[in-house]
Amino acid sequence: MKRPFGVPEKHEFTVGLDVPFSKLKMELLHESVSIIVLTGFGGSGKTTLATKLCWDQQVMSKFKGNILFITLSKAPKLKIIVERLFEHSGDQVPEFQSDEDAVYQLGLLLRKTDASPILLVLDDVWPGSEAIVEKFKVQISNYKILVTSRVAFPRFGTPFILKPLAHEDAITLFRHHALLKNSSSIIPDEDLVQKVVSHCKGLPLAIKVIGRSLSNRPYEFWQKMVEELSQGHSILDSNIDLLTSLQKILDVLEDNSIIKECFMDLALFPEDQRIPLAALVDIWAELYGLDNNGIEVMAIVNKLDSMNLANVLVTRKNTNDTDSYYYNSRFVILHDILRDLAIYESTQEQTEQRKRLMIDMDENKPEGCLIEPKPQQIRTRTLSISTDETFTSYWSNLLPVQAEILVLNLRTNQYSFPKLLKKMSILKVLIVIKYGFRPCEMINFELLGSLNNLKRIRLEKICIPSFVIIKNLKKLSLYMCDTRQAFGNSNMLISDAFPNLEDLNIDYSKDMIGLPKGLCDITSLKMLSISNCHKLSELPQEIGNLVNLKLLRLSSCTDLEGIPNSIVRLSNLRHMDISNCIGLRNLPEDFGNLCNLGNLYMTSCARCELPPSIVNLKNLRKVVCDEETAASWEPFKHMLPYLNIDIPQLDVNLNWLHAIHS
Repeated sequence: MKRPFGVPEKHEFTVGLDVPFSKLKMELLHESVSIIVLTGFGGSGKTTLATKLCWDQQVMSKFKGNILFITLSKAPKLKIIVERLFEHSGDQVPEFQSDEDAVYQLGLLLRKTDASPILLVLDDVWPGSEAIVEKFKVQISNYKILVTSRVAFPRFGTPFILKPLAHEDAITLFRHHALLKNSSSIIPDEDLVQKVVSHCKGLPLAIKVIGRSLSNRPYEFWQKMVEELSQGHSILDSNIDLLTSLQKILDVLEDNSIIKECFMDLALFPEDQRIPLAALVDIWAELYGLDNNGIEVMAIVNKLDSMNLANVLVTRKNTNDTDSYYYNSRFVILHDILRDLAIYESTQEQTEQRKRLMIDMDENKPEGCLIEPKPQQIRTRTLSISTDETFTSYWSNLLPVQAEILVLNLRTNQYSFPKLLKKMSILKVLIVIKYGFRPCEMINFELLGSLNNLKRIRLEKICIPSFVIIKNLKKLSLYMCDTRQAFGNSNMLISDAFPNLEDLNIDYSKDMIGLPKGLCDITSLKMLSISNCHKLSELPQEIGNLVNLKLLRLSSCTDLEGIPNSIVRLSNLRHMDISNCIGLRNLPEDFGNLCNLGNLYMTSCARCELPPSIVNLKNLRKVVCDEETAASWEPFKHMLPYLNIDIPQLDVNLNWLHAIHS
């Protein structure tokens, strides 16, 4: 090798890269790691950082001329790449019989420089190209591969992730590309600069393109853009170059239509809010036939996360826990500009023809679609409305008769379901989320009784009135809801309202002191999850009537003092969670009769006495607990040969709490 090969010209101006640059440089100069992955979504500065590293004096001093920079892109031609490397080395270029032959010859070429360190940069590696990276792996010393990609490629180890720029760095980058210098004849107000940059959300690509588009523009042009942005317009609306560049980000999804549809579904929820994975399970199970237990949904979300198209937030995680059972503690965060891109992609068809329709109300004006003065029938399968109390009047002009999914994002303390809801005869999923501190009072709740095909309801921070009969409802999820009226003062039993319910989730119901009346008469129930309901002190004896129950979750019900012995009649129970039930003193005497119990979660249950009958739990495979609780299981382990006691390290993330007050 004679000189660096293929390294782009050095960027004279960079900002916000000092910290990742130092960390990556340390890894490159370190002897242990052979493959390093640098990831971030499109336009975040991956190639710029890789280039900066290649031109660094210390890096060049170590690798000398053996720095090879290759851009793979979407469809790399391995033989052509290796031919170029041979040509660069000055060696005769062999005639390769196949890709395998090219890889073999490449190994011979690289081994010639075994005495000198080699740095190979594989830039812009696409999803599915891991095998190409593997082919460049050669067992020689002092050989480093730096991969830049929109995808994390976890098989190559923990990646370095480029995050959006801090606001001060974003301002500096913007000023550079907008040519805002003291000598400039056109210097807009600092307030205008701050507002424009804030809408770029720290994305270098957006900052550069918008900065260049505003360079040397008159003050009125700046002012017009800021006014449009303040009225809720996307920054994509004002710049076709930025839109074109961002659309290339989605090229990685073009071979998988389901994942692309799922990505665009993330825009059904407001910007800057965490999206419950449980809500996505409900939506995608009905739209795309994904599984109800969350395994396929988590796989898609993790794929989007690895592609830097979304971020997964886990609020409570056991470090070695991989059960889909815990998807309730997972949320998804979507970058604002990526949300704008998803909305744009969803609006390329005529309003009445769109797969998904998103309407955002701002000051009594609908954004996101045009609502005609006369009733307008739309064919959308998915309808999302973000609104306050002012939107009800607009419902009369919508005829979403083919909608299967309805997402209501509310910013009001009182909301009335419109009468038009009766016409949504094929609606399968209803998700209502109140954003803000206080719960929202729902009016016209009885209209839900007219929806004969409604299968799933998820309510967040809602005051639940009396139940209404929804005979075909299969799943009901209540998160941070006020259930006092529905559970305590309602004349209708939950068993009469939802006779075919299979899955009930109640989380953070601070006033619930007992299970809803009639719940134990719903023998179709397969999953019952009651968590973080701290005033729940006891369970009814009738819980043993739920003979089809497979999962019982009672986690973090801190006042729960006991579990009735009738629970042993639940012969189909597979999973049980009593984690953080710190008031629980013992398990039922005949607990060992739960012959099909396979997984038991009981972290922070050291006070809970185990009955001798647990030796009969022959199908028990896993107990997840803390060290103190694990000690109480030790005397029984030799009688339960298949039992694995799992003591994970608990990781609690409280960063999601900001959304409660927003």
